[in-house]
Amino acid sequence: MIFRPTVESDLDLVLPLIVPDPACAMTADLYRARLADGGYRPGWTWIAEDAPGAAPLALAVWWGGPDDAWPAALDGVFVHGSVRSAADRTALAAGLLAAAHTAYAGAGADAAPEYHFFLPGDWHDRPDTVAAVAWRQEAARRAGLPATLERLRYEWTPQDGLPEPSGDVIFRAEPDDEVFVDLFRRVLAGTLDAGSRKQADRVGAEAQARADVAFYRDTMLGDRSWWRIARTPDGEVVGFGLPSRNHAFPVVGYLGVLPEHRGRGHADGILAEITRILASEARPERVRADTDLANTPMAAAFERAGYRSNGRRLVLSAS
Repeated sequence: MIFRPTVESDLDLVLPLIVPDPACAMTADLYRARLADGGYRPGWTWIAEDAPGAAPLALAVWWGGPDDAWPAALDGVFVHGSVRSAADRTALAAGLLAAAHTAYAGAGADAAPEYHFFLPGDWHDRPDTVAAVAWRQEAARRAGLPATLERLRYEWTPQDGLPEPSGDVIFRAEPDDEVFVDLFRRVLAGTLDAGSRKQADRVGAEAQARADVAFYRDTMLGDRSWWRIARTPDGEVVGFGLPSRNHAFPVVGYLGVLPEHRGRGHADGILAEITRILASEARPERVRADTDLANTPMAAAFERAGYRSNGRRLVLSAS
């Protein structure tokens, strides 16, 4: 079996493999559109073929930002319908992913890109979706992505109405990145955000905080001037909020409450401020947000603010 990245002339081989599937929302039209905007690239689209020039039997598509040297996430894996058994699909996909991961590591990637599934909220109750996820998840595990994280997805629209400000905190812009580095470091203590916690355990709280600030400042597309610090009327900092946007939508980038101020409802006020800024500055049709399934306090804050649950994100990663 030959595992290789595609070239531009392979497009007609790739498109027939992108078929409706309960574990992947990708369509041929979406693939073409993201090729055009640079989110997908031929070199980040890999195929498996049993002979040069033969119709490919499997396809994996990675996504990244326009300035990225290697992809940020795996968006979809497809196997041709002629490969009927789940065991054979799993083995073929695992080989394809492993080959690509080896190539990305050779190009300098620190870890294999995460694999993101965007799924309906009740996907665990849908046998076809469970089956479609299962063989892909096993293939990813064999290829070096054994860790699983499930996240709740939320959406707010202007028709839902702006959440009411809490009135117990005052929001101010803060131009000094070092202030936010300190706040990111402090909110790591006891955080229910599994991704931040794992990264901090690996690289240290200070390095993680600096990486977070750099990510939201340099990679995300939101305006740095939107960032806010929340203080009590007497000036004590209780938390912070980072309204932002990705390549598709405005998003609740980050919301942090300092450990000593948790459990007092400050997340509601910070989320209301983030939403207000996005509604005013980005004039969105919708605002998107995610939180870990285990982060029940944040999920409750979204629901109190009028955000509606609209699905799940399943993330497979190296650790």
